[in-house]
Amino acid sequence: MAALPFCVPKEKIMKWIKMEMKTTTEAVDLVSVMLADLGVEGIEISDFVPLSEEDKQKMFIDILPELPEDDGSATGSFYLDTDTDIEALKANIAVELAELRQFIDVGSGELSVSETEDKDWINNWKEFFKPFRVDDSIVIKPTWETLTEKKEDDLVVEIDPGTAFGTGAHETTKLCIWNLKKYLKKDDLVFDVGCGSGFLSIISMLLGAGYAAAVDIDPIAVGVTAENAEVNKLTATVCEKDEKGLPVFTGKSGLIEVSDGNVIGDKALREAVGLGKFDIVVANILADVIIPLSGVVREFMKPGALFISSGIINMKQEAVEEALRENGFEIVEVVTQGDWVSIVAK
Repeated sequence: MAALPFCVPKEKIMKWIKMEMKTTTEAVDLVSVMLADLGVEGIEISDFVPLSEEDKQKMFIDILPELPEDDGSATGSFYLDTDTDIEALKANIAVELAELRQFIDVGSGELSVSETEDKDWINNWKEFFKPFRVDDSIVIKPTWETLTEKKEDDLVVEIDPGTAFGTGAHETTKLCIWNLKKYLKKDDLVFDVGCGSGFLSIISMLLGAGYAAAVDIDPIAVGVTAENAEVNKLTATVCEKDEKGLPVFTGKSGLIEVSDGNVIGDKALREAVGLGKFDIVVANILADVIIPLSGVVREFMKPGALFISSGIINMKQEAVEEALRENGFEIVEVVTQGDWVSIVAK
């Protein structure tokens, strides 16, 4: 696949700042959360941790190249606009790393800075995103890959996240999928908060939901969600805006309806999405967003509905549970994988 169409004038090619941080495999999840809290969107992790046999089977990998021995080191790469205040970001990272060092080995934390172009990072990561199994019956397949192994009863979900968040590969997304498989009933109405690539809306519909509404603060996610739904032979509509600039959600059966916006701070948007309407609200975002979201998410829910939250690093589990209880929720189930937590509440 060409990284950049030949017809794009050279002066239109966007430049980006690439930063790399030296850290440890032990700390990569906490460092990723720390960077996300500082406004970094999208982090690429490189390490030498060998894949287990289970990992290889899930990713349909038979032969791996020879790699150096795992020494516990890792490198996190991320990309920033050229107008980013790099020195201020470095200073903030140093402060946060100092706090993390009190209870985990974060490595040297050494930072390097270089300049790159769109083509160097928007598409290159695709080389490493291969089909993989979430469980015995769900396979995630990038749209540009060919699936070589498929069982008769497999549910195959195709995805191209573009520059929106969400490949389905992270532990937090897998936790959401497992909870959706367990709790979603046929024809349930689902609200996907922070939809990213639309992955959870799509899989909800493929699992039997009757309708899904999806909202993300990133406008790029809107188009990506609609495109991914179409790839999976679902019907998705980007909501039109009314005279007040609010999205119009029709609630029509069989649809995924998607719009941009921030439901936490915008009451009019919450009303537009639909109050007291949904059987399941799912949010795979950071704990620091779930905590304030817990104060308004009840507005969307029918009596007896469930709120499935994920993206919660284990060190913040207690704070999220406390926020949920303070807002009248009962914890139904807590599911973990690695350092990550998903909480089902009603």
